[in-house]
Amino acid sequence: MDETTRYVSIQLPGDAQILPAGLLTLVEEGRRTLLSRFTYGRGYRRRPNAVAVDPVSLPLDASAERTDLTPAGGLELFGALRDATPDLWGRRVIENRLRADPDSLPESVFLDGAGPHRAGALGVQKTLEDAPHAGDLPGMMELEHLLEAADRVQSGLPVPAHLELFFTGAPSLGGARPKALLVCDDHQWIAKFPARNDPFDVPIIERATLELARRAGLAVPPTRLETLSDGRHVMLIQRFDRGTQTDAFPKRHMVSALTALGVHERDSAKMRYADIARAIEQLGSRGQIQIDRAELFRRMVFNILVSNDDDHLRNHAFLYDSQNQGWRLSPVYDVVPRPSASHERYLHLGVGPQGRVSTLDNALAGCEQFGLSSTEAAAVIDQIVRSTREWKETFEALAVPGLQIDKISNAFRRASDIGMAGVERLL
Repeated sequence: MDETTRYVSIQLPGDAQILPAGLLTLVEEGRRTLLSRFTYGRGYRRRPNAVAVDPVSLPLDASAERTDLTPAGGLELFGALRDATPDLWGRRVIENRLRADPDSLPESVFLDGAGPHRAGALGVQKTLEDAPHAGDLPGMMELEHLLEAADRVQSGLPVPAHLELFFTGAPSLGGARPKALLVCDDHQWIAKFPARNDPFDVPIIERATLELARRAGLAVPPTRLETLSDGRHVMLIQRFDRGTQTDAFPKRHMVSALTALGVHERDSAKMRYADIARAIEQLGSRGQIQIDRAELFRRMVFNILVSNDDDHLRNHAFLYDSQNQGWRLSPVYDVVPRPSASHERYLHLGVGPQGRVSTLDNALAGCEQFGLSSTEAAAVIDQIVRSTREWKETFEALAVPGLQIDKISNAFRRASDIGMAGVERLL
């Protein structure tokens, strides 16, 4: 067993500088993390604008004075630190650089390797003096080079050293698909590339689905679609955990719903949308709780209609709201339809009394968990159904080729086939 320590830093709302928040201790055995402990710095605890590093496991209450805080729920690593660690794609990049076998490195290596562009406002460093310099992010002109480097990672070939940072630093909440960071129009963007063996053109379909979600009234970050010289598409989605380049890209503290619930990744499929709604009640911003619960209900309904079953807890996130002293549901990200010939479908998270069954009547039956009456929920469902009914026209207007529309068409479900009759009785 090896015991190692790291300093955890944070950029607080309204502060330009990055401050040390506390000391993380990791006990590792090979690639396994056995346990972790955290100690807040006294100076940090005394700051009037201090924010909890982890809202569930590391609250800034009387317990913050302890020197041996451990993760909630028996987790090996604090959820907020796991959120600030590279995702599967970033791990493949780090393994590529170190010539290591997949899944052979300890968590401390990934914590160190995420660099200054990791998701949220946290930083991790071996000493107080070695905070990494952020450096300049690439621009749109380098998009082709970034895709070429992403192809090399997927092929197991080394990535040019000057490009590594932009891959490992891509926000960790974004899943396993190849991606990189770049700057355009005063903002940071995540470039999401095509992957090997994609069954359809995922970048163009994901972008169109997010724009459909925007038309349905969901909170969606700005998106762009770029076509490269070889005809491949790259989707860009604007980071919502960073401010503008004019302000030196200030960071916003962000945690996943996995962290907000204090559960392990392997338990995600046991959770429900109602559990996220409960986390909103417990951690939410003053005056914004019902707004966010209703928004979460809308997202669940949208996922039902487009068969997005990749709706696990790391694909929902919270941003710290300093003005209202709480956590707000982040904008939508990672929404991709999954084609299926099956009549009965399921989401990853529980929907209503019938569990994960992906139907509108199941969503309606659980609406009280989101602070909605049956008539209010029925009106929300009806509005989203009406907004998504003409999805093909929306996709065509966004230049999605007919062949790609055909490949994913059976992901989009007719409301009348999945319980809309029960909703209509309440309208």
